Amino acid sequence: MQMILIVVLLAVAAMMIAYSMMPNRRQEEEELKRRMAGRSAHEVPLADRPPDKNVVRKRSGSRLLKKAAMLSRPVMPKSNEEQSTLRIKLANAGFRRESAPSLFLASKTVLAVGLTGLTVMLSWTSGYTLTRVMGLTATLGGIGFMLPNLWLWLAAKQRSEAINNGLPDSLDLMVVSVEAGLGLDAAIQRVADEMRSVHPELAEEWTIATLETQMGVQRTEALESMAERTGVPAMKSLVAVITQAERFGTSIAKALRNQADAIRTKRQQRAEERAQKTAVKLMIPLVLFIFPAIMIVLGGPAGIMFMRQMKDNPNL
Repeated sequence: MQMILIVVLLAVAAMMIAYSMMPNRRQEEEELKRRMAGRSAHEVPLADRPPDKNVVRKRSGSRLLKKAAMLSRPVMPKSNEEQSTLRIKLANAGFRRESAPSLFLASKTVLAVGLTGLTVMLSWTSGYTLTRVMGLTATLGGIGFMLPNLWLWLAAKQRSEAINNGLPDSLDLMVVSVEAGLGLDAAIQRVADEMRSVHPELAEEWTIATLETQMGVQRTEALESMAERTGVPAMKSLVAVITQAERFGTSIAKALRNQADAIRTKRQQRAEERAQKTAVKLMIPLVLFIFPAIMIVLGGPAGIMFMRQMKDNPNL
């Protein structure tokens, strides 16, 4: 039986090789048409040329957005306030496109449905009871639905920390630019250009504020929008200081220098606070991992000797 199977497989392989080596009639017809049209053999007709990569990318992106809109429709917030709150949260994480809410909500739906289906399939094949299957399905479905929220919170926290770290340096550069004779708009643009390689998140926000000002939006409104997009308290206080300085006619350079000193002091205090928390956070790995190993190393030989003596002298 094995010999017959091997012979059949060899015959099929030989037939396939022979068929592939036979001349293709369609290819001959296309070559003949190409010669009659005066084209070379390597020239591809316009209708047969592969589409541009950018066009393919745009088409696939539009299809993805349509599917994301369909998947996000069941969990899309109904009120405008909830939708604006979601957009602000996404902007705090650096996602400002119009399609960001749809993609985010679609990811929640896909993860929830995917984990629910996977849990049902694995639990049912494992022979669990119906109550346990329902409990596991509800738990993992809820976890899948909340995972994008956790990811969004971590992304917003990381971005706000990066903006906080770069704010004092950008304010110092802005003070130097203002004192050198530049206007506030030109100083903001200069800070955005200089900080792009060091603090790209903050430089991007300064650039957006500058573009909004150039488009006719008032500077105060553009800066307030920037503070709302970032969600950083230090940025909000900075915008308030700039607004008050412009309203009352005080020195903007002096206000910026004082604000930079205050932000730098807060950053130093946060670093000291983290350093003080380190000793407390080290207690958990010490108790769980280091102390048991030390006890085994120190008390292991004594315990072995005690067990041997107990074995040699059972009456003890």
